[in-house]
Amino acid sequence: MSVTPPSIKPHLLPVVITLLALLLALGGDGVNEALRYQAAEIKGGELWRLLSGNLVHLGWGHTLMNLLGLGLIWGLFWGAFNQRQWLIITFVSALAVGLGLLAFNPQLLWYVGLSGVLHGLFVGGAVGGIRRGDRREAILLVAVVGKLMWEQFYGALPGSADMAGGPVIVDAHLYGAIGGAFAALLFKPRLWCKTD
Repeated sequence: MSVTPPSIKPHLLPVVITLLALLLALGGDGVNEALRYQAAEIKGGELWRLLSGNLVHLGWGHTLMNLLGLGLIWGLFWGAFNQRQWLIITFVSALAVGLGLLAFNPQLLWYVGLSGVLHGLFVGGAVGGIRRGDRREAILLVAVVGKLMWEQFYGALPGSADMAGGPVIVDAHLYGAIGGAFAALLFKPRLWCKTD
């Protein structure tokens, strides 16, 4: 009797994001400054910062907190879409964060972190689950929308700035969530969980 080890293929996206974030964190301040979202540099032609700012962080605590969030979100929702669809949802969420900050937060000098994309993945996964008829995802979506509303009216949740090691840009969460919802609505969700 042979036991087939579980395949990493269905989980390749979060593994790649995790490895990239960890490698970039090892690069220190120089890498962080070269890749973080900075409106002036983006307007000067450094368009990669619209996306790369999501992969660099304030420090190791911020990095690990976001990667833990990625693991939790993936554990909840990974079966909702296939890898290609998740990649597109991730890309659209990241781009929504960068473009949203550029368009609606002109006073923001710089931004780092994966949390906006995480909100996009969470909302995207919940939307996929709701479209499949899963009530649990509806409850989770209501909870995250409530959190986003709280942040828009009252600012970051108490203690989140301390955990991140710096100010929380709550608008990035909103833009990522909108991007994730939009992208998720483009795809027909899976009716059952299978490996790619």
